[in-house]
Amino acid sequence: MTATLHWTLPCVTRVISNGPETKKRDAVTEAIEVQLKKGVLALCVLALLSKADSYAYEIASKLAKDIDMGEGTIYPLMRRMQSDGQVETYLVESQSGPPRKYYRLTEAGRASFTAQKAEWAAFVSAVENILGAAA
Repeated sequence: MTATLHWTLPCVTRVISNGPETKKRDAVTEAIEVQLKKGVLALCVLALLSKADSYAYEIASKLAKDIDMGEGTIYPLMRRMQSDGQVETYLVESQSGPPRKYYRLTEAGRASFTAQKAEWAAFVSAVENILGAAA
């Protein structure tokens, strides 16, 4: 007997099965899911920072919870975004340890977020049109 579980993320359907016929499909689905997540990670970080300044662990925890993204992927991205001028940092004293490095969007980061958000909306619309036209 084969048991199958389905769940949906934005633009991704995850299939888990204990049957041998789905092992190859699961590997392909997982690879696609990983690539989709990597593709929208910077956009998600920009979106979170457009709402409020935050520190990397807080951003990583939110992404891990909401889109099942590994916490270790956020730190290299934050360094790259800082070197690209999209974010800047400042320190805030913490009552539970050393000061925390907070990130905030720069004007370049806000412009990038606006552009990426528009590109994402156009992309999602195009994909939905294709999927809706599929038999």
